[in-house]
Amino acid sequence: MSSAARPLSEPQVLAHTKRRLFPATDRSYVVADTQFARDEWLPGQPIDPAIRDCLAPFNHVEIGGGFPDLVGVQVLESDLLAVDRLGEEPPLVAVEAKGHTNTGSVDTERAIMQAYDRLHEANAAYIAAPATAITSTDRTLARELNVGVLGVMVSGDVEVLERPRLVGNRTTTEASALRFQASAQGVADKSFGLNHPKNYLGYPLAHYADGDTAVLLDEYDVVGAVDDARRGAAFLGLIEDRERVALTSLGEEVIRFAKAHCGSVEAALAEFQEWYRSRKRFVDLAPAWGRLARRVVFQYPATELLVGELQTMHDDWNTDPSLVDLVTHCHELHPTFTIELFVRGDEAVRRRVLTEEGSLQREALTNGEVYHAPTVFQLKAMLYHTGILTSRGAEPHRLEPTADVWALCNPV
Repeated sequence: MSSAARPLSEPQVLAHTKRRLFPATDRSYVVADTQFARDEWLPGQPIDPAIRDCLAPFNHVEIGGGFPDLVGVQVLESDLLAVDRLGEEPPLVAVEAKGHTNTGSVDTERAIMQAYDRLHEANAAYIAAPATAITSTDRTLARELNVGVLGVMVSGDVEVLERPRLVGNRTTTEASALRFQASAQGVADKSFGLNHPKNYLGYPLAHYADGDTAVLLDEYDVVGAVDDARRGAAFLGLIEDRERVALTSLGEEVIRFAKAHCGSVEAALAEFQEWYRSRKRFVDLAPAWGRLARRVVFQYPATELLVGELQTMHDDWNTDPSLVDLVTHCHELHPTFTIELFVRGDEAVRRRVLTEEGSLQREALTNGEVYHAPTVFQLKAMLYHTGILTSRGAEPHRLEPTADVWALCNPV
């Protein structure tokens, strides 16, 4: 069979599409549906491990009443849209892919209708299929329904055949988890590298004070890992860390607090120096600063979700839930967000934790190595230091998930 006639499977189509639509940037995040994590796509049609690696991470995300093959948040290139995009927020994009079946057919019409359904929540929807299978009738139907059409070549090139217009959907459903991941506060692999909130409060103080930020952080023994402190301050919404660092309104409030409480930011930094290497809970060591840190940490979107669900569990008589209990409970109500928050994004871990249908495999949760360290170690430690949780976090290789307690200090 010639290369021109060689069939393209659905996973191959999707992998080529992901490379075209979702080039890696600081403000992008994309997941493929869990069905593509399996070893074999159709009988006798294995999925190449390189394809799985390309498509990872996997999650089962409901958008518009269905589960797109690919869903993510990305600033799209201008040639992918019918008009220039408006606004600063990257759009939520859903993709339905079709490839050749064992009979050689490609169900493009079904893909178009599936993509159209996704527009109830997505800002843009596309179908992707082998270019040779897309007809003029398909393109007309897609154009009428505002669905983009991508023709995939055997070579891996992707041709934009129909360009959609962005629609203004903003949702509070599972799509919000993907928007969160692509935001400045998303749960990236290195979101929190430090486990004490003072390290993040100290960064805006040193940035505001006269002098070099890194030098001041070292001089006042605030923190040595300056890059981690800056990154964490950005994830907590204290600074904007793009071409240049700038204080957010929350970061400015930390400055105001420092001036009111200590007289100046330099005096505040000197107070931080007194806490160097203290292992005492921050809210007990420095109650006023601990309460400020609590307000900052509580504004991190994941904190509100965790506290709300722990309160629900407490109301249901689970007063000392384990990590496994918490993840299982949260997954029933917020499946996408829970997986993104707690579970590492690499292909092998997601395959172990989720079935092809996106169901949670509880037994896999008993292994600490499947968990996302910035959540179970650093974020939990901050929730402990600010008086929200009763116990510290632990690194995944030291974690005993069935014995790791996530309980509120002050349930209501």
